[in-house]
Amino acid sequence: MNTAQLYDALKYVNHSREKRMEMSMLVSKNPHLVKPLLKIAFDDVDSVSSKACWVMEFTAKENLHYLFPYLDKFTSTIGVLRLDSSVRPMAKICEYLIKGYFQKKDSTLIEILKEKHLEEITTTCFDWLIGNHKVATQAYSMTCLLLLGRKYDWIHPELKMILEQNYANGSSAYKARARLTLAKM
Repeated sequence: MNTAQLYDALKYVNHSREKRMEMSMLVSKNPHLVKPLLKIAFDDVDSVSSKACWVMEFTAKENLHYLFPYLDKFTSTIGVLRLDSSVRPMAKICEYLIKGYFQKKDSTLIEILKEKHLEEITTTCFDWLIGNHKVATQAYSMTCLLLLGRKYDWIHPELKMILEQNYANGSSAYKARARLTLAKM
């Protein structure tokens, strides 16, 4: 399957877990499809790019290591995504990466996820947190920044300030996640 065929196949993916899982299983059985999937995802021009992000999220949940060869591209490009339906799954992938690094202490991930990757994820998560993004993206960003604050001592004070400033105007879901995050700092 080439990029054009993958693009056409993604047109049939919809919001259902079944369709996203079906395409994710295809990618999981054919890891060479990760590179063209990311290329489509980062085009960020139409609904098919968002569908590629959904599939990448489902693939990363079970096979995060498939993303490892593309970490440079992933971390340097996630910040340019603008479609909400693309940003949310990529924020979730960031959460998978950061949890794997800090909570699961995955030795391979610790070796592969370099300082520049962590810095790019940090910058992007702060952008997502202060930008006009949906609560799910902001919640994943809070989790990432909370964990990244274990390595970078400047993150927690900045995160705390942002959460406290935005708390009054946040939705109920935002407030709940912010309270949880603040309690863990």
